[in-house]
Amino acid sequence: MEDRAATARERPRGLLPVAAEGYPLIGGSAAIAVVLWLFGFPILAGIATAGAIFVASFFRDPDRVVPPGEQLIVSPADGRVIAITPVEQGHLLGGPATRVSIFMSPLDVHINRNPIGGTVERVRYHKGKYFRAFAEKASLDNEQNAILIRDSQGRRLCFVQIAGFVARRIVCYLEETMDVERGNRCGLIMFGSRADIYLPPEAIVRVAVGDRARGAETVIAEWPA
Repeated sequence: MEDRAATARERPRGLLPVAAEGYPLIGGSAAIAVVLWLFGFPILAGIATAGAIFVASFFRDPDRVVPPGEQLIVSPADGRVIAITPVEQGHLLGGPATRVSIFMSPLDVHINRNPIGGTVERVRYHKGKYFRAFAEKASLDNEQNAILIRDSQGRRLCFVQIAGFVARRIVCYLEETMDVERGNRCGLIMFGSRADIYLPPEAIVRVAVGDRARGAETVIAEWPA
C-alpha cells in the first residue's frame, strides 16, 4: 500500500490529463488495437481502437476551479442530480439529513472531489450488490464507501461513493485523520456510478432534481451565515 501523509494532497496526473488508475487499461486496450492493425484485422482493430478511446475518455481528469467561500459545499462528482430526499439517518451523520444523489453515466468524468475541507473522521467501506446506480435501493444496498468530514467550524457531512451495475471498483485516496481541502481529488469510481451527499438539516440545498453538476465547481449547498 502506498504511503499517505497526514494531509491529503492532490495526486499528480502524470504526462496525460487522466487518472493514474486508468493507465493499465488504456495501455492494454491500445496494445490490443495495435496488434489487430498489424495482423490485418481492420474491423476488429477499429472496434478495439474505439474501445481504447472510450477508456481514455472515461479516465479523463480535467482541472477544476473551486468557487471561493468556505460556506459553500461543492459537488463531489460530475453527473445529474436524480434525487433530493430527507432521510431519518444520514449515514455516518447519525441523525436526520438531506440526501442529494448524483448519477454518473459512463460518459461523465468519474473523478470524485471533497465537498468541504476539514478532517476525515471516518471512512467506511461496505461490500454490497450492484443494482443500477440510479435505482433508489442503490443508496443502501450497493457496494459503497462512505466518508465523514468535519470542517474547522465543527460542521460535518457525509458523502458516499457508490458502485453501479457496471462499476466493480471504488478507489478512495483518503484515510481517517487526514486533513483535506475542498475540491481536491479524493478518488474515483469505475464505469458508471453514483455519489450521495448527506447534508445536516442546517445546510441550505442550492440544486434541484435534473440539474447537471460538475465536481468541485457546482455548489450543492451552503452553510447558513
